[in-house]
Amino acid sequence: MPRWVPLLGGVLGSTTCGLLLYAFSVFIKPLRAEFGWSATEVGLAYAICVLVFGLMTMPAGRLSDRFGPRPVVVIGGAIVGIGFFLVSTLQGPQDLIKLYLYYGLIAGFGGGLVYLPPIATAPKWWPDRRALATGLTVVGLGLGSFIMGPLATSMINSPSIGAGSALPVFKYVGVAMFFMAIIAGLCLSNPPAGYKPAGWNPPAPKAGAPKAGRDYTYNETIKTVQFWMLYLAYFCGSFAGLMVIGVIAAHGINEMNKEAAALAGVAVSALPKDVTSSIAMQAALATSCLNAANAIVRVLIGAIADKAGVRICFLVTFTLQVAAMAVLFPVGKTLFLLCIVAIIIGWNYGAMFTLFPSACLQYFGPTAQGSNYGLLFTSWGIAGFVSNLLAGRMFDMFGTYAMSFTIGAVFVAVGVVVLALTKAPRRLEA
Repeated sequence: MPRWVPLLGGVLGSTTCGLLLYAFSVFIKPLRAEFGWSATEVGLAYAICVLVFGLMTMPAGRLSDRFGPRPVVVIGGAIVGIGFFLVSTLQGPQDLIKLYLYYGLIAGFGGGLVYLPPIATAPKWWPDRRALATGLTVVGLGLGSFIMGPLATSMINSPSIGAGSALPVFKYVGVAMFFMAIIAGLCLSNPPAGYKPAGWNPPAPKAGAPKAGRDYTYNETIKTVQFWMLYLAYFCGSFAGLMVIGVIAAHGINEMNKEAAALAGVAVSALPKDVTSSIAMQAALATSCLNAANAIVRVLIGAIADKAGVRICFLVTFTLQVAAMAVLFPVGKTLFLLCIVAIIIGWNYGAMFTLFPSACLQYFGPTAQGSNYGLLFTSWGIAGFVSNLLAGRMFDMFGTYAMSFTIGAVFVAVGVVVLALTKAPRRLEA
């Protein structure tokens, strides 16, 4: 198999996951309007999906290590497409539990199976460019969300498709996700034992460098302090990033509607429909800006990390994220500033999905990467569940996301400290 084929599978699989996860904020207002649910009730669906998605990566990684990536991704692709499609069958406010079941549990379950195996597989085909290969396999997360934000908003607002309802988006996109993820799985397989690219040989160790040791097993990895420090840092970065992704469109709509109403001297409820529709499209642009940066950085940061090192990249991106989170609330009323901050947040957040698997690979070796990174990634799911529940609750209490963003900034600051203290574990004797 040509070694670019697993990269293609990674792009298709992660794009499917991007469609699933990273544009949910555009669904919050239409779902609330159509069914009368609160922000907390709608946000819980996304929180459940993120939690299940994240927790499923651990068994997905172990299954991929044991049976290969192809069957895991194909089965997951069928499940995620069916779950997303089923959301389109909701009929009334009494179907809130079905929203949690279809989107949160079923689609989240399938998405978790699709996401992890390509990340563990592609670098095995590219030992000469591991960080870059990892970045390419996850670039689709940002790409899918970049497409989904404006696509879903235009479908919702189209008189001939959604007419204000989000349900047709789930129907049509669910079918597309079904086929995309299955094709992704068919592109994946592990390389032959001892594989190396033609013309490439592992670099000779530098003079005075420690002798090469063996890779950590899964059981050895989870006994190291370094693994759990990475786990905590991943939680902190994901907490802030997933919170913003889940609510940035709703935040923009909320604050820009208030600004437009103040300038017109009327209540928000009195704004004309064409004005509120225009603001919704503008807020979707902020989502697209975040997701475009989220996609681009996943490739670029891999190339940078291969040169500058993972540790430096970690500290720079996490420090910038603290500053961006601190100013996110006040810029919400101005589209240009909101888009600029969204780009910074998307850039820093997206970088994690190349840097953390690269750090895991660097620290513990490729042998158990599927299992090791599968467990590490569960921190993302737990962070997303907690952060989005908190964001919805804070909005219902205060009518804004100011407190949520402040808490997110504090978590990222903790991540900076943790990463500054984390160093590679000792090599194990062969």
